[in-house]
Amino acid sequence: MENASPDALRNVRLDHRQVRVMAHPLRMRLLGALRVDGPATATALAEKLDTNTGATSYHLRQLAEAGLVAEDPDRGTGRQRWWRAAHDISNFDPTDYDDDPDARAAVQWIQGEQVRQMAELAERWMAAAPRQSPQWRDAAGMGDMVLTIGPDRLQALGDELWQVLVRYHEETVPDEGDARSVHVFLAAFPRAEGKR
Repeated sequence: MENASPDALRNVRLDHRQVRVMAHPLRMRLLGALRVDGPATATALAEKLDTNTGATSYHLRQLAEAGLVAEDPDRGTGRQRWWRAAHDISNFDPTDYDDDPDARAAVQWIQGEQVRQMAELAERWMAAAPRQSPQWRDAAGMGDMVLTIGPDRLQALGDELWQVLVRYHEETVPDEGDARSVHVFLAAFPRAEGKR
């Protein structure tokens, strides 16, 4: 859904084809890089992601055919093609794909990849944290809490937390001097029975 504000987040609800196309390690990395760092060429993306330009170009075309990335015609010159993310956020509910075993498997892979990326990013931060300022070491962190709630309240909680993230993303913030890109992950799922 497109929002009226030019700075508003552009959302896409992934259809069956899009979720199957996105379920690929390089494609997820390409889409993530374009969303976080902005438009780039296949060559620049290949260098950034430590892969080859041919593979990068191929997978960008696959993402474009699915409507997840688009060429940025204002930046391209001659044979140099610039790409941009077509949306800021991909949305889906796992039950959207209950009738499609391939899309269901793609969603499971995507969710597993998100968990792997979260763990990798957290480990990188923890390795670098001792060399960071006290302000960043105190501001960054993790926490958890076990709640006893039903699925409707869990959905409401997730929606409310998401709106907080969107508000922070869209707010104009005065120059903070030491501002950085920060990864924020939301995850909530029922505990495995018999486990703490």
